[in-house]
Formats: sequence, C-alpha cells, structure tokens
Amino acid sequence: MKPFTTLDALAVPLDRANVDTDAIIPKQFLKSIKRSGFGPNLFDEWRYLDHGEPGQDCSGRPQNPDFVLNKARYQGAQILLTRDNFGCGSSREHAPWALEDYGFRVLIGTSFADIFFNNCFKNGVLPIVLPSAQVDELFRQCEAAEGYRLVVDLAAQTITRPDGARISFDVDPFRKECLLNGWDDIGLTLRHADKIRAFEEKRRADHPYYFA
Repeated sequence: MKPFTTLDALAVPLDRANVDTDAIIPKQFLKSIKRSGFGPNLFDEWRYLDHGEPGQDCSGRPQNPDFVLNKARYQGAQILLTRDNFGCGSSREHAPWALEDYGFRVLIGTSFADIFFNNCFKNGVLPIVLPSAQVDELFRQCEAAEGYRLVVDLAAQTITRPDGARISFDVDPFRKECLLNGWDDIGLTLRHADKIRAFEEKRRADHPYYFA
C-alpha cells in the first residue's frame, strides 16, 4: 500500500447522497479479486451510456457528458467531495479498490458507511468526515472555480483551501499511523516476520510430529 503523507490535488464534486457500493463498482465487475484494473469501471453505470462488462475496452464506450467525472475540468482529480452516507449497501472491498485505481486518494463528506469507511483505510484511501456546513462550502467553491485544488496534510490533520483557510479533521491515531507508513493488514503482519519465523522454528523443534 502506498504511504499517504500530503496530497495537493484537484477536487471533484459528486453531489449525490446515499451512493451505494453497487453504484461505485457494479456487481458484474466483482469476479476478479485483484486490487487493480477497476478504475475504468468506477461509477460505470453513470459514466457510460451503454452497459459495461468485465474485460471490455472502455476507451471507445460512449460517455455520459452530464456526469461530473467526464467533464474536462475535473480530469485527473484525486479528491472526491461526497454527500451523506457514501459507500452504503454491500460491503464489497472492490469499491475502495476502484476508487484508488481511478486515482482518488481522499474522500471528503459528511458521513460514510461503516464497513466502506474501514475498507478505505485498509486500501490507502483517506476518508475525511466534516460538518455539513464545511462540506457545503467546499462544494460551493469547487463548483464555482475551475482547477479547484485542496492540500490534505495527514500528519497535521488539515485541509487547506485555495483561499488559505485551513480545516482540521479527526482521524483515528492507529489508522493514521498505518496510512502514513503504507501499512495494510499484510504489512502490519510482516512487521513481525522475525518473531513469526522464530515461533515456527520453535514449534517445529518442539512438535516435529506435526510436520512428519
């Protein structure tokens, strides 16, 4: 998992509440358990005018010109502004995989579904919860100014707007440490690799019949 420290990036406003995981990555794309390759199908039913299938080349598919991610001014965005209850529905880990594979590293909204919220941290995506008034202002500024960028500093737990205003956010200390160091669940386990090997060697010596 890529460490997350500071991100200076373009923001895009997805002005919809209760966006569920089937909208984030539709069910037909869940056949793969690889973490990569889901970006082209992120929000598939909203981004394209036809029905998408796994393995399909998306480069020639007709795009929905009204969907915000298809607008030229938001190309390359890495920060997604969201509304209430983003990531609700089924608990598929493919949802944060698709968001990360598309390029998003930060989600900012008023609330996230619990399982989705946890899965984001495990996959290198930082979900930030802010009061509705602050989120409303970010939406207003982002929609009003082309090229709207935010600076997210995880160590300082701040978001800096283009006007210089800083917004503080809360994050669990353990999750923060994991993101800063790029530790997913496997990475956390491998930090104790020497102890694990020593335990296995002792176990083999004490109970050789287990390995006969």
